[in-house]
Amino acid sequence: MSEYQFTVVIEPDEKGYHAFVPALLGCHSFGDTVEEAKSNILETIEIHVESMIEDGEVVPIERDPVFITRLSVPVAI
Repeated sequence: MSEYQFTVVIEPDEKGYHAFVPALLGCHSFGDTVEEAKSNILETIEIHVESMIEDGEVVPIERDPVFITRLSVPVAI
C-alpha cells in the first residue's frame, strides 16, 4: 500500500464547506461542517487516486513547500 500527501483546501460555501485538492484536477467534495468536508475529501482522494492508478495515469507528487496566502487587490471602479 502506498501513501500520498496532498494539499487540501476547505472553504465555506452557500451550503456548508467545499473541499478540493489543487493537485488532483476534478477532485472535489462537500460537507455541512469542516470535519465532514475533511472526511469526505479523504474518501474522494482515495477513490480518485485509485482510479488514476487503474487507468495507468501518473499520480502527481506535490513539491515542498506549498505556499498559500491571501492578497488584497485594489480595484478602481
